[in-house]
Amino acid sequence: MRGKAVILALALALSFAGPAVAERVEVRVSISHQVMTVYHEGRRLFDWPVSTAKAGKITPLGSYRPEFLSRNHRSKRYNNAPMPFAIFYDGNYAIHGTDQIKRLGKPASHGCVRLDPKNARILFEMVRYEGLENTRVVIVQ
Repeated sequence: MRGKAVILALALALSFAGPAVAERVEVRVSISHQVMTVYHEGRRLFDWPVSTAKAGKITPLGSYRPEFLSRNHRSKRYNNAPMPFAIFYDGNYAIHGTDQIKRLGKPASHGCVRLDPKNARILFEMVRYEGLENTRVVIVQ
């Protein structure tokens, strides 16, 4: 049943197309506000709390094209930690779901951008549907 709700939410979000833009999906992450804003064809769809790098770690700033998707990824660097609905955008950096939902809104990661798994799934499906080449990830301070 949850899967149907996610697909319905995605279908509704994508059905309200805005003006044509180069990137069909733009993901903007504000490190200072610990928030992700998701746009589809220039139309703001979602504002979600995230966790980026904790003290001593970095989430790199910049504009990136996603490199690959991994639905059920496990971290080879961090004790096989689950990284569901991972969107890799800069080598080992990714946007992905987390089981540490209570830490969202505060820096807590080793550098990745963490999301509530429900939101990560919606974003993952948007990017999969629209294509890596039509998606931009922008990380700002």
